[in-house]
Parts: sequence; C-alpha cells; structure tokens
Amino acid sequence: MKLFDCPNCGHRLYFENAQCLSCSSLVLYDPDEARFLLAGAGGVFECGNADECACNWRAEPDHVFCRACALNQLIPDLSVDGNRRRWIRVEAAKKRAIYSLLGFGLPVAPKTGPDDETGLAFDFLADPIGAGPGGERILTGHDNGLITLNVAEADSAERERRRVEMGENYRTLLGHFRHEFGHYYWDRLIRDDAGRLSTFRALFGDERADYEQALKTYYADGAPPDWQQRHISAYATSHPWEDWAETWAHHLHITDTLEMVHALNFPLGRLETVDAQAVPRGDTGGHFQPAPADPVPVPEPFGKILARWLVLSEASNSINRCMGLPDLYPFVISDVTAQKLTFVHDLLTGTPKERGTIREQAKAP
Repeated sequence: MKLFDCPNCGHRLYFENAQCLSCSSLVLYDPDEARFLLAGAGGVFECGNADECACNWRAEPDHVFCRACALNQLIPDLSVDGNRRRWIRVEAAKKRAIYSLLGFGLPVAPKTGPDDETGLAFDFLADPIGAGPGGERILTGHDNGLITLNVAEADSAERERRRVEMGENYRTLLGHFRHEFGHYYWDRLIRDDAGRLSTFRALFGDERADYEQALKTYYADGAPPDWQQRHISAYATSHPWEDWAETWAHHLHITDTLEMVHALNFPLGRLETVDAQAVPRGDTGGHFQPAPADPVPVPEPFGKILARWLVLSEASNSINRCMGLPDLYPFVISDVTAQKLTFVHDLLTGTPKERGTIREQAKAP
C-alpha cells in the first residue's frame, strides 16, 4: 500500500479517506490511476455505494458502481442489526486486496452471466437467524470465480473465536480475501498452462489428490509435526490447492506491507540509495516524509524482498511483544516455503512479455 496526496492541496491522504482533513475537499480513489481525484471534477462521480457502505472509489464511467462494488452479487440483509457495519468492514478489506491485484496487472472483472467462469463475483452472507449448534453455516470459499464470505468475520470477537477454534495463528478479513483470490488466480494462471502446472506440482504437490478427503483427513488428524519445514501454515498442509492459496496470500501480505514501509521511507536494507531520511514532517503531525517514487519500477528478485521482510517482521514482532500483543507476523519462512513464494513472485513479476501473457490467459474463457 502507498501513501496518497490530496489533488487539491497536496496534504496526505490514506487509502480509506473520502475527504481531505486539511482543505475539506471531497476525494475519490481512482483504481485505474492509483491516485485520488476531486469528487465531481471532470466527470468523477462517487460510487452508488458511497452512502451504503462508505465506498470511497469513483464510479466507473457510465456506470453506477465502482470497479470493486461492481463485483458484488449478494450483500448481507441490511435490515438485520449490525450487518451494515459488517459490510462496511468487509468492503474496506476487499478493496485493499483488490489494490494489490491491480498493482500486479491482474485482471479484475465482474462475471458476465451465470455461466461465466472467468469473471469475479462476491456473495457476502450471514448465517441464518436462529441457527444453533450444528445448524446451517455460511462458509467462506471460492467456486469458479464466486467468492463467498460470512460477514460474521467482520466482528472481531467472532473472528477471534473462530481463530482459536481452528487453531490458527492469524485470521483477518484481508487474509480471507487474499487466500480466496489465490484459488481464483490458480485457475486463471496455472491450471491450463502445462509448464507452470509442472512447476507447481514439483513445489506444492499434485492437486489431483482427492480434495474433500484431504480436508477430512486434515481436520481429523491435523498437520504433521514438521509442517513448518515445508509450509507457511498448518492449513497449507491439507492439500496443494490450499498450500498455494496460503502462499499466494502471504506473498501479498509481504509485498503490500513492504510497499507501505518504502512509502514511509523506512530503510530496510534496500539496495537502491535512499537519500531522504525518515524524519517527522512538521505539517502533518509527526508523519514521515515519503520516499521518492521509483522512476521505472523494476521487479526485484524475491530473495532481496524476503531479506527486508525478515528484518521488518523481527522488529515488528519484538515491538508487539513489548506492548504485550501477539506477534504481527507469527510465521516461519523455511527454505522450501521461500521457494514457493519465489514461484508466486516470478509468476507475477516476470518479463513484460510474460506479464502480458498472464493477463491474456487470465482473460481467456
């Protein structure tokens, strides 16, 4: 994630802002240009969900909704107390996840109909009212481009209960979206490419193994004792598809966080020279001077990215412990896991020709 500037006065804006706190200008995020625009200027209009779920993205030209809200197929029943608040939180996490996808040049387009398996759609649902123990539950998951999410995950207490119940180190709305996007893009980028599929199987295993049985076995027996030597999470051991989705999600966790660190100009061993120092800006209440933008983005080898990430995660975990908080990043990246993360990274940041091929394949029916 980056830091942004007000198009009117240049004051700092954050990704969720809809109004500049300095000049009071109403602003809207433009996902195509990755910057904020003045609302109402030059045909820039707010999304139809601006008043419904606090959407701060511009509407697509000649459309009611923004690029992110246009993906919604079902939203929670807003007559149920608390569902609007949950939906607002869900949408905020979804937009952060989509920001990363667009940054890597991945296609993000809505389904054109019920038989469209290449487009994206979201169902944000809640458990039936009165559903007791053992009753019907809405499960978060992916099915041919349709991502379903239980809006109960937007409640911190409920999400924490499920995290403990599932024995997970980490569980967030943003993590859910990134994981499910991993399933979606596996279908788009790997499934029908023989070369990538062969490499995938060498790293993650054979996805043709019975998926339902693999999950049953995992939930019955748990992960093997040495799972951290080969996987990023315990759940990643359940099936190669889940290993891929977990690894994909962690790649987005790492790259998005490091992008923000760079925007704040915190040096973490970057190879390029950083002239400006991380000094407080007097006009923004102690924020840090952003680093200058790279003139030409050049993909880095993942090894260099991982080196910076290990520095940041160790520092962040240590700071959290000083505050009596859980580790920010409670995971171990083994050599095998690093190879898997490198595969994801190379897939997303290959040569321009390779990236163009990825985009075309992802669009293909």
